[in-house]
Amino acid sequence: MSEYVLTACSTADLSREYFQKIGVPFICFHYELGGESHPDDLWKTMDPHTFYQRMLDGEESRTSQINMTEYIDFWRPFLEEGKDLIHLTLSSGISGTVNSARAAAEELRKDFPDRTIYVVDSLAASSGFGLLVDKLAELRDSGMSLKELYRYAEDHKLFVHHWFFSSDLTFYIRGGRVSKTAGFFGRMLNICPLLNVDYQGRLIPRDKIRTKKKVIREIVSRMDEHAQDGANYAEKCFISHSDCLEDARAVALLVESHFPNLKGKVQIFPIGSTIGAHTGPGTVALFFWGDLRNN
Repeated sequence: MSEYVLTACSTADLSREYFQKIGVPFICFHYELGGESHPDDLWKTMDPHTFYQRMLDGEESRTSQINMTEYIDFWRPFLEEGKDLIHLTLSSGISGTVNSARAAAEELRKDFPDRTIYVVDSLAASSGFGLLVDKLAELRDSGMSLKELYRYAEDHKLFVHHWFFSSDLTFYIRGGRVSKTAGFFGRMLNICPLLNVDYQGRLIPRDKIRTKKKVIREIVSRMDEHAQDGANYAEKCFISHSDCLEDARAVALLVESHFPNLKGKVQIFPIGSTIGAHTGPGTVALFFWGDLRNN
C-alpha cells in the first residue's frame, strides 16, 4: 500500500496550528474586501476583528472558490513523491469547488496513472467540516488504509451536525438568507435565527428565537436531541464564531456541563474569512457527531 496524504480546504475553519498538529495540508479559498484580494489563510494576513469591522464599516466582501489549476499545483508535489491522495472539499450545497477538485484529479491521473486520488464532497462547512477532517486524521494515524478512509468519509459525513445562530442579521439580509421585512421585525423583536446544514449540505433556517440567551440554550438543546448517545456523548465537539468569542464561550460552557463525557474540552475556532464574508460578525456555530442528517 502506498503512503497517502489527507488534504482539505481552508473552509474547514480549523486554526493553522491545528491543521499542522493533525498533519493535514490545506489549500486556501479567496476573498475580496473593499476591492482588495486576499487568501483565506486562516487569519495569517488579516486578523478577524479588523476583517469584520471593515465589513461593518461598509466595505463589500466577496469570495471565490479554488480553481482547477490551483488544485493541480497543490497536489502535484505529493504525487511526485509517490503518495496517493484523499481530499475533502467544502459542501457542494455552498460552493462548486468540488467540481474544480474533481476536474483537477482527472487531469492529474493522466500524468500519474499509478496514483490514487479521492475527492470527497464533505457536505459540511466551517468547523463541522473541520470535525470530519479531524476524525479522518485520527483514523489515518490509527493505520486505516486509503480506501477504507475514503469509504468511512462517504459513509459517515452526514453524521456531523452543524447548528448556527446569529445575533446580527445585517449580512444574512444582504445575502438573501433573511428577507428585509423579516430582518426589520427580527431586529425590533431581538430575534436570533437558528439554522443548520441539511443532508444536501445547504444552510437552512430552522427557527426564530427571541433573545441571545434563549438561542444559546436552544442550540445546546439541539445537541441534546441529536448527539450520539445523548447525554453520554463521548466524541469531540467544535465551536466556531465570527468575532463573538464570549458568546462562543457561553455555548461551550453549557455544552461541557450537559455532556460530562466529552472527548476533551470543547475546541473553539474563529470562522474563516470565506464563511465569515457571508455571515458577518455575531454568528456562533456548534458541531458534533449525531444521528443521520436526513432533512
